[in-house]
Amino acid sequence: MRHSIFLTLAATVALAGCEPAGDAEVERALKDLNVVDETNLNDIFLTVGDPNEAVSYFSKANANDPGRIDLQRGLAKSLVRAKRNADAVVAWQQVVGHEEAENVDRVDLADAQIRANKWDDAAATLNTIPPTYETFKRYSLEAVIADSKQQWEKADSFYETAVGLTTRPANTYNNWGYSKLTRGEYREAERLLLDSIRYDPTSFSAKNNLVQARGARRQYTLPVVPMTQVERAELLHNLALTAIKQNDVTTGKSLLAEAVETHPRFFPEASRALDALENNVNN
Repeated sequence: MRHSIFLTLAATVALAGCEPAGDAEVERALKDLNVVDETNLNDIFLTVGDPNEAVSYFSKANANDPGRIDLQRGLAKSLVRAKRNADAVVAWQQVVGHEEAENVDRVDLADAQIRANKWDDAAATLNTIPPTYETFKRYSLEAVIADSKQQWEKADSFYETAVGLTTRPANTYNNWGYSKLTRGEYREAERLLLDSIRYDPTSFSAKNNLVQARGARRQYTLPVVPMTQVERAELLHNLALTAIKQNDVTTGKSLLAEAVETHPRFFPEASRALDALENNVNN
């Protein structure tokens, strides 16, 4: 692709007539080509590149060409991917302060602030965004912030709006279900967590939360959802611990034994817990 572009450029210069193209014109054309290549490289670092290498790349790019908001965004996103949350907040604040900043940048700043455990700052950032700016990410963040403040009605409203704005609501349903679980609304939690698994059958977090919601109601059987043998063993173990905490010790021992039988090679924790229970009874 690059060779054909350069050939086209050369032909354009050759056909320009007796008066050759000025150096500035050629330089401008070459600069445009470099921007195309650079954009592709930026995308690679933002998606498949190592996060720390991306941070290094965008840090150098910003130093060499300061003031470009696309490079500032690249650095901020890379810092988030590298889990350098405090640095990411600073980087996103620089982006938001840019004259070309948009509402999506403010949402990303709020996201970074939540990751850095700056919940009040995140709420303040979202409050600067007009209510007419409605996106899945904005309402997802609004929901978890309302959750953190135990503002349940607001949280439910934000979660409901968020899932209506995406075709991939699995994680939001999981968060919403976990919220219901922490409130003691176990049946509603089960419904939402089943929705999460329906959209993402691979989510172990949703499966575990579902088991916890069932266990809280003393429903000590695994739900009928897709799971691997390793997941089955882990879920049986966690369900057993829930039963034991609720003084249903006999049921807990039975579940631990089933966990050991399900996958003894990859799940020794259940065996150790069962041994500890047996020793406690014998003593």
